[in-house]
Amino acid sequence: MMSVFRLAGVAAVLLLAGCQAVNTTSGGAVGVNRQQYMFTMLSSQELNQMYAQSYQQTLSKAADAGKLDRNSALAQRVNNVARRLIAQTPVFRADAANWNWETNVIASDELNANVGPGGKIIVYSGLVKNLDLSDDELAAVLGHEIAHALREHSREAMSKAYGAELAKQGAVALLGLGQVGGQLADTAVQYGMTLPNSRGNENEADLIGLELAARAGYDPNAAITLWNKMDKAGNGAPPEFMSTHPSSSTRLGNLKAAIPRVMPLYEQARGQR
Repeated sequence: MMSVFRLAGVAAVLLLAGCQAVNTTSGGAVGVNRQQYMFTMLSSQELNQMYAQSYQQTLSKAADAGKLDRNSALAQRVNNVARRLIAQTPVFRADAANWNWETNVIASDELNANVGPGGKIIVYSGLVKNLDLSDDELAAVLGHEIAHALREHSREAMSKAYGAELAKQGAVALLGLGQVGGQLADTAVQYGMTLPNSRGNENEADLIGLELAARAGYDPNAAITLWNKMDKAGNGAPPEFMSTHPSSSTRLGNLKAAIPRVMPLYEQARGQR
């Protein structure tokens, strides 16, 4: 067991040596104030450029297959909801107003949506159609995904993964760990660092997304009905300890606790529309 604890120490030293502490967003009414550590060798601009290339490849592939939906009523709905949410992003980080935001819908039964680094949005039509999402529920999905982009969770995860790999290699060499020790190191890194941080990121995205939706005039209570629908659509989620996502009960509990903090923002936004 001492090897595992020493591994954690090696990971901390190597990770912090090449990282800088950043505050990617303000805390907002929901109070997301965790300081993040990013590798200095991986800038936001570099990651945005890399993802933009991948994003365009995805769109090109969808277009070639006749699956890129730009003009349907669903595409218009998605664009309208996204536009209202994007307008609220400077509340959390001012530079988001200057991002090259893009929103696209791909015709697919996949129950998915994502917002990549730099504001590249993809919504798969199956998510909206198969779950029969209202605009409020769609705003909860997109708000959550936009929050991941604002918090630069992808860059943070890449920084941690790189630091963890360096730590593992250093520990195997310095501590004389054999194959079994190396596997133990993998397990320690995965369950002691990677997965809990991912669950934390999911919770941050839930909270910031809730506030974005409320500020845009979408009912924050829709986040509850959304995740209930998602839970019913899932075919047996893994236990929370072994998952990068919070359990349904944990997620719903956190959202219910935060809704009273954003309801005044929702009511104010509704009054202005």
